[in-house]
Amino acid sequence: MMLVTRFAPSPTGRLHKGHAFSALTAWMAARAAGGRFLLRIEDIDPTRCRPEHEAAILEDLAWLGLDWDGPVRRQSDHRADYAAVIAALKARGLLYRCFRTRRDILAAIGDAPHGPQEALRPGPHPPEEEARLLDRGAAFAWRLSLERARAALGEAAWAGMTFDEAGRGPEGEHGVVSVRPEAAGDVVLARKDAGVAYHLAVTHDDALQGVTHVVRGRDLFEATHVQRLIQTLMGWPAPTYRHHRLLTGPDGRRYAKRDRSVTLAELRAQGVSAQALRAELGFSSVG
Repeated sequence: MMLVTRFAPSPTGRLHKGHAFSALTAWMAARAAGGRFLLRIEDIDPTRCRPEHEAAILEDLAWLGLDWDGPVRRQSDHRADYAAVIAALKARGLLYRCFRTRRDILAAIGDAPHGPQEALRPGPHPPEEEARLLDRGAAFAWRLSLERARAALGEAAWAGMTFDEAGRGPEGEHGVVSVRPEAAGDVVLARKDAGVAYHLAVTHDDALQGVTHVVRGRDLFEATHVQRLIQTLMGWPAPTYRHHRLLTGPDGRRYAKRDRSVTLAELRAQGVSAQALRAELGFSSVG
């Protein structure tokens, strides 16, 4: 089996050192194995994604010396694919409309008699309330019902879900890891604004593109539990996961767009060469 990795940034800002480390890790894994490295642009959020950021991503990756196999997949070009999956899950009765906002869910956590996980599984609205909200034109999301998913899979399949971790999770998890989908609750799989949410789009594309190894930061380790559930429900293959360490800046905080971390473009403007950055990140053999 050919090893296939991918780098899948969202064009919501410029790339920083953390992105460079993740892209280089996935690229090196594919090239060392004689496999394929794919580039995917996860631009399903129309309120935050910008064409100029996508252009900057391509520029930054080229500067790093990375190439990719095949055309770039832009998620915004494939909304019909995701809509078909949502329709299939609806037809199986696995989704329900939820009019609660993220703020509503967070506020309910403190009031849940059986703990936070209960609040993360709010369940369908009573029929009368749902009808009233629909008549008002209130915005809603489609949530995946863990209760219904468990019933659809059966207890044996539910309890037997696992994934292979080739890297390390936040608590040192490695090897065969048991799936805990209940930790995230009834996740949103479709929204009114974007049409599809991250968890569904990423699992769909990994399956469609034949990704065999998902190489990404340790901050996404918990997302794997939900994504394995979706893969199981849809009959999609399970890739091997390799979660890598997170880079931190001089202040000890991990690099993040929201913290305005120094970007690769800024490093170039300061005269830092791609070779020097690759060496700093531990990839001196690239190029």
